[in-house]
Amino acid sequence: MSKVLIAGKFRINLSRPLLMGVVNVTSDSFSDGGRYLSADEAIAQAWHLIEAGAALIDVGGESSRPGSEGVGARDEIARIRPVVYALRDANVPVSIDTVKVEVMRAALDVGATMINDINALQAPGAVEAIAKSDAAVCLMHMKGTPRTMQVAPQYEDVVDEVKAFLLDRANVAKAAGIPSERIVLDPGFGFGKSVEHNLDLLRRLGEIAELGFPVLAGLSRKSMLGVITGKSVEDRLHASIAAAMLAAQRGAAILRVHDVAATRDALAILNAVLHMPGSPGEASL
Repeated sequence: MSKVLIAGKFRINLSRPLLMGVVNVTSDSFSDGGRYLSADEAIAQAWHLIEAGAALIDVGGESSRPGSEGVGARDEIARIRPVVYALRDANVPVSIDTVKVEVMRAALDVGATMINDINALQAPGAVEAIAKSDAAVCLMHMKGTPRTMQVAPQYEDVVDEVKAFLLDRANVAKAAGIPSERIVLDPGFGFGKSVEHNLDLLRRLGEIAELGFPVLAGLSRKSMLGVITGKSVEDRLHASIAAAMLAAQRGAAILRVHDVAATRDALAILNAVLHMPGSPGEASL
C-alpha cells in the first residue's frame, strides 16, 4: 500500500492511521441528523473536529442510513456548498459524501479535494468526473440501496465478495486515469450487511488492506454496535472506540468517526503500543 494519499493539493501521510471527522448537513442521518443542518452549525462543527485532531473532514448532504429517502441534487448542493467553501483554506482535505455526479462537480468547484462515494463511482459520468479532477476518491461496497440494503442481505462469503467488488471498481477507476495514489477502499460496514457479516469483515479487514489500497473503516455509532452492546446510538462512544481500534490494528488507514477527540486519545495509546511514534497523522501541502 502507498504510504501517501494524494487529494488535490494535499499529500496525506498514511504511515499511521488517520481520523476523518463526520459532519452531516442533514435532517435525518442516523446519528446526528438535524444537529448541523444550518451551514453555520456545520462549519462550526467542522472546525471543532479539526481542532480535536481530524486529519480529514467528510461533509454529507444526504442521509444514507438504512431506509432513508434520497434528496434532489439541487437541495444537496445547497446544503454542502457553503460548508465546503468556508473550509476551502483549512489545513486538512475536505471530502464530500455523495453519489451524485452533479454534487461531486459542485463540491470540487468550491474546494473539495476528496469524494466519498458509497456507490463506488457507478453513476454515469462519475468516474470521468473524478478522473478530470485531482481529487482523491473513496470507493465503498454497498449491497442494494440505502432504502433496501438491510432487508435480509445474503452472501456466500462476504469478505471475498466485498474484495472482488472493490478491486473491480478500483481497476475501473485506474483504467479511467485515476492513479492508485488517489484511491481509497471502504468495505461498507452496515451497508447491506448483517451483524455477522460486519464482524467477518472486521475480523478479516487485513485481507482488504492486502489489495494494495488504503482502507477506510466507518464503524462509528453503527447499529451493529447497538446490537452487540444494547446501547442506543447516542450511547455508543465506548463501543465505537473499541471498533475503531480493532480496525486500525487490522490495517485501516483512515477511521471515519463522529467522536474525534476521544478516538484520537485511544489511537495515541495504540500507536505507542505498536511503536508508531507521534499522534494520529496529518495532511501536508
